[in-house]
Order: sequence, then C-alpha cells, then structure tokens
Amino acid sequence: MKRRDFCAGSTSLAVAGTLLTPRMLLAQTKLPQEGVDFIKLDKPALVSAAVGQVQVIEFFWYNCPHCNAFEPVLAQWVAKLPQDVAFKRVPIAFRDDFVPQQRLFYALEALGLTARLHAKVFDAIHTQKLNLSTGEAIVDWVSKQGVDKARFVEQFDSFASFTQASQAKQLQTVYQVEGVPAMGVAGRFYTDGALAKNMDRVLQVVEFLVDQVRHESARASQKKSTEKKPPSVKKPVEKKS
Repeated sequence: MKRRDFCAGSTSLAVAGTLLTPRMLLAQTKLPQEGVDFIKLDKPALVSAAVGQVQVIEFFWYNCPHCNAFEPVLAQWVAKLPQDVAFKRVPIAFRDDFVPQQRLFYALEALGLTARLHAKVFDAIHTQKLNLSTGEAIVDWVSKQGVDKARFVEQFDSFASFTQASQAKQLQTVYQVEGVPAMGVAGRFYTDGALAKNMDRVLQVVEFLVDQVRHESARASQKKSTEKKPPSVKKPVEKKS
C-alpha cells in the first residue's frame, strides 16, 4: 500500500540458492546516502526502546500485498537481530477504515498471540482471500483460531487498543510514512521501497543506520566519560634546603 506510486520490488535475499544477509549485500554495493536511500527526520520521534538499545520500527498494513511478501524475509532478519536492537511493529492507518486492523494487531500483542497469529492474518487475507477489514469479520476470524472470543473482544474494544492505534498514527505522521512496508531507525531515520528501490536494500540501509547510531552513542559516551575525569594533580616537588 502506498500514497505515492512505487513498487517494493523483490523481497528475496536468496541468490543462486544462497541466503545472503543484508550486511553481505551491503558490502557489495555503495554505502547508503541521506536523501537518496534514507531520510533524516526534521523532528525526532519518540523512542520506547531501553537505554543502550537502537529501536527499529516496521510500518505495515495487513491488507498490503508488499507487506505480505516482505513478512517472511523480515521475520528471518528479526530473528537474528543482536540484543542491542529493539524491534517494533507499527500498523499504519492512511484512512479511518484501517483502524480495525490496527486494533487487531494491538489486541493480539496484548494477549501474547503475535507470534502465533500475526503471519496467519496475512495468510488469511492474501492466500485465503478473506476480508478482515471490519471489526465483526476480525472477531469472527480470531475466534476460529481457537482464541477465547470474550477475551479477544474485551481487548479489541479496550481503551488501550484505541489509544495504541492513535499513538501509531502519530508515530506514522512524525516519520512521514508515505508507503508500506517502511522502516524507521532510532526515531531519527526513515526508509522505504521507494527510496531504497527494493526491500532487500531497505534492510541493508537499516543495518547501516543502526551501525551509525551505535558508533555515535559510543563516541558520545566516551566523550562524556573523558569530560568527567578530574584533572590530574602533580605532587609538588619539595625544595632541598
């Protein structure tokens, strides 16, 4: 799904039967450039990651075919992320009728069902061709997955799910998301398939930006540590009488 006209392109990292990581591919291409492969935000976004972690966000929409194609590639990539990278999914809403699927995601997350059902939502929509755009259809489908209907409805209709959907819209606005799938890094950088030209390159750009943020944080910590060091005091030399 996109506001501007772009195609996410191939999402496969497999070349000649060999699985190439984004970092390996980046070594074979030129380094990402600001304004070409990614954008630096004018106003930093709020970050929910713990101190010492770099937050990476995927903006997505369940009905988006590009997001569906990207999901298995992204899942593999996320599974191998180092501990200092905090990954977060954010469902977008370009229109009001996107909101039920935002609430679906947050209800699944609150009930601890994301790992079990997130990919199945994509499959239901894009493989089984089910229409999960309304609250009624969503509740019906989730209950057929063996989830307690009352528990899900309580969470789906909760103040928390509406609040999280609203916060997701605000984050989407700050990141200036124009199409999905898209990625945000550290509340400061944004990239998508239109900028990077394909989703393989998007992951390369994200890894590059994560490394940049790491190095900046390390330099800042080193500088802070140096500034805190008390000046050395030399013992005065006693004059012999």
